[in-house]
Amino acid sequence: MKLPPITKTYGSRGVLDLPALELEDGVIHAVIGANGSGKSTLARILAGVLVPDGGAVPRTGRVGYMPQRSYPFRMSVLRNLRLTGAGRDRAMAQLEAFGLAGLARQNAKGLSGGEAARLALARLLMEEYSLLILDEPTAAMDVAATLLAEELLLQYQARTGCTVILVTHSLTQARRLAGQVLFLRDGHLAERGEAGELLRHPRCAETRAFLDFYAL
Repeated sequence: MKLPPITKTYGSRGVLDLPALELEDGVIHAVIGANGSGKSTLARILAGVLVPDGGAVPRTGRVGYMPQRSYPFRMSVLRNLRLTGAGRDRAMAQLEAFGLAGLARQNAKGLSGGEAARLALARLLMEEYSLLILDEPTAAMDVAATLLAEELLLQYQARTGCTVILVTHSLTQARRLAGQVLFLRDGHLAERGEAGELLRHPRCAETRAFLDFYAL
């Protein structure tokens, strides 16, 4: 997956300035960094929701996107999944996998934040994409729901072979899921590399300071 140089400014303030990148296909790439480092801006640009300064980033294949805040539709939990065109049995099986089957008849607007996030991810994973962009998908979930969602994501990625861009504030999540890591600092790419190596033995002093601060 080849990305052109990506820049984004708001007025006179630059929020993202990345070089051309080539990301390995079929791999989960975790994007980490402090608040304001440009992680969500990058996710929105790759998803086509936000246009960078140089024009839209070329896209190949189907792209799925889960933004940081996902809102369910004002209908039953089951109907939210059936919006994908899936039959009732398949939709119920997905709800069962995500621990939401008991809420199938409930209006999705009454879900808690963690339940709504699980529903959003469940709905997204009903379809197949070549590129999946997830912006803090488990931030609202408790530990058990997070681990379940991670396992289902790994199963989906293994089955479809899709490339995943995972924006996460959790370094332990990056370690559990990612094959590659990109560390953003002040809108710039400070370091990238294989997840196990970068998260344990970063080359860049800025990365090391970030990891030490969050006590991986």
